[in-house]
Amino acid sequence: MVTLYGTGCPKCKILEAKLNKKNIKYQEFTDVDKMLDMGIKSVPYLKVDSKLMDFTEANDWVNKQ
Repeated sequence: MVTLYGTGCPKCKILEAKLNKKNIKYQEFTDVDKMLDMGIKSVPYLKVDSKLMDFTEANDWVNKQ
């Protein structure tokens, strides 16, 4: 399962577009308070299975798919 944690910021849109281009199914998570509770202080983050990745890691992961 892939989850995109974001707020609609420019980087979020870039990652979303890349996921869509690669036909990677994902769910969006936009609850900022819950993201802060999880320790996410900047977005976007991508969670694949149980691995949480920041924008750079997530971008590399999507590019390799």
